Amino acid sequence: MRHVCALALLTAGVAVLLLSALALLVLDRPYGRLHALAPAASIGVPLVALAAAVETGPGRAAVKLLVLALVSAAGGPATTIAVARAQARGPVPPREEAAP
Repeated sequence: MRHVCALALLTAGVAVLLLSALALLVLDRPYGRLHALAPAASIGVPLVALAAAVETGPGRAAVKLLVLALVSAAGGPATTIAVARAQARGPVPPREEAAP
């Protein structure tokens, strides 16, 4: 039963990641690409980590995977917002090389 649940979670996570990757190929604007990457970071990766935690069973490895899933689920939207704000500010000027 645990293997079937892990397989279902893994299938859902991989489906989200593949759809996000496909959207990256189709969309050409930066905000559209950010919109496509948000579900991958906040849903896809946590589902894959949760599937791995279910498959490993109770123990330290499962706890580590659950923490990874929580950090990814919380950090995905925050990263998306940070990148969108940086994009809204405009292009970053190139750095000048330091003279030796």
